[in-house]
Amino acid sequence: MKNLLQLQKDFINLRLGTFIHFNSATFQFHTGEIEDWEFEHENGGKPRRFPFDEKDWNPTQLDCVQWAKIAKSAGVRFAAFTTKHHEGFAAWPTKYSEHCVRNAANKTDVVAEYLNAFRAEGIKAGLYFSILDLTAGINRHSCTDSQKEIIKGQITELLTNYGEIPFLMVDGWNAPWGGPSYEMLPFEEVDALVKSLQPDCLLLNIGCNDGVQHTDVAFYENGAGQEVASGFEGPGILCQKLTRTWFWRSDDPVTPPMTAEWAIQQMDRYFPMNVNFMMNLSPNTKGKVDDNLAQEFARIGTMVRFPGELKELPKNWAVRK
Repeated sequence: MKNLLQLQKDFINLRLGTFIHFNSATFQFHTGEIEDWEFEHENGGKPRRFPFDEKDWNPTQLDCVQWAKIAKSAGVRFAAFTTKHHEGFAAWPTKYSEHCVRNAANKTDVVAEYLNAFRAEGIKAGLYFSILDLTAGINRHSCTDSQKEIIKGQITELLTNYGEIPFLMVDGWNAPWGGPSYEMLPFEEVDALVKSLQPDCLLLNIGCNDGVQHTDVAFYENGAGQEVASGFEGPGILCQKLTRTWFWRSDDPVTPPMTAEWAIQQMDRYFPMNVNFMMNLSPNTKGKVDDNLAQEFARIGTMVRFPGELKELPKNWAVRK
């Protein structure tokens, strides 16, 4: 088991990652204007409008190997996949919910397919998991003991059934956009669970807004407007999207993504701050990445410039107290 500082340093030395958004929203909202989930249900108290039928999950050409090769072409060294987003659909056959691939038209365990494909390319493959779960009713108003059992049970499955997981990204937890508070579900409970299952697994909390007090690495959803404070020296991670939204839209294949030049500018800005950069990949409803996005990733690979390996920790390196 490595100490936390070593794990943080090793993670920062990876530098470039990809964030794969592929879940129920891919099928629900690809022709609409709603962003990626029912924000107003959680935050405005409005009735649910978009329940997802598991049978509508049917990526007929699911190709995680393609995703991994596209990521590799850009020089990506780590990746995360949305095992469950805020809507609550689980992309693996969880025993804690019927709202999962087990009851879908395509029953493939996407978590397993993703991990196998990215590991084969030598990419550190981590997982994303939303604690906020609209279908299970886990939200800013409710996190009962039985709902905690779902949360902890599903995290246990992900960290027990799929081999070594270098990091788990959690979302929708004590966040401005929703999810249970730390009073309802203490950070220490989840952190202790993760470390008991995999001591070397970093816990990256997207919803934290207090530095690294409630996360192993500070997380900035730059695509949603979060910015790294001046003078920050790490460890941090920042994610951005090259397309209009995190999940795929039907006009993505004919809409030019953000350019490789733009992505390189982001890296040049954040790498010196010891903040890793994650670029979003959004597979379509067939389960494949569109050509225009794949081509831009390949262009990034011809231009990426990695800094030297971080060996000594900066004096102001942020560590959890």
